[in-house]
Amino acid sequence: MLTIVDAGKSFTLHVQGGVTIPVLNRVSLSIEAGEAVALSGPSGAGKSSLMRMVYGNYACHEGEIRVRHSGGEIDIAKAAPRAIMDVRRETMGYISQFLRVIPRVSTLDVVAEPMLARGASLDAAKHRARELLTRLRIPERLWSLSPVTFSGGEQQRVNIARGFAAPYPLLLLDEPTASLDAANRATVVDMINEARAGGSAIMGIFHDEAVRDMVSTRVFDLAAAQP
Repeated sequence: MLTIVDAGKSFTLHVQGGVTIPVLNRVSLSIEAGEAVALSGPSGAGKSSLMRMVYGNYACHEGEIRVRHSGGEIDIAKAAPRAIMDVRRETMGYISQFLRVIPRVSTLDVVAEPMLARGASLDAAKHRARELLTRLRIPERLWSLSPVTFSGGEQQRVNIARGFAAPYPLLLLDEPTASLDAANRATVVDMINEARAGGSAIMGIFHDEAVRDMVSTRVFDLAAAQP
């Protein structure tokens, strides 16, 4: 599902004399359908940067990031923005630590949106959203409200529900359980394992080692993988 070949990334600090900071150097990784690969390494190793490069939020300055999409492959490192948006809609989901939504849009609509974007009916999308919000213990009285006013843990659960709303073949997970209590953490672990069992390829960052051990099929040490 995902093939990364010699990917490299650096940041240039233009306001500090053009100083260049290398972040990733010649990273190669392949993830098959049904695998869950946990990125490991110390802070600053580039785990979140690699995740954002795969999703197309960060430019990849060297190498390839190939995603299986619509019967072929697309190189995210070289793809046009429109093509990347198509991959995000149909193939690649991303759950970050932070929920970013438009104010005044209801929680139910926030979660249903990925299904609607893929062509699902309004009834089917909202049914799926209700299922996920119930499973993640978001009270029904909150569904008609915008999640911008929710607590950190509630926003994270809405973010998770949105990320799992559509059956993405590739899932990127950046600390999905970071602000959750034990019961909701266990629910999310189950959801990750169900997605993997259903054939999704998963790349994730899990600082909670217990969670990492429960969901990953292998660990990729990002620091050790760079020359």
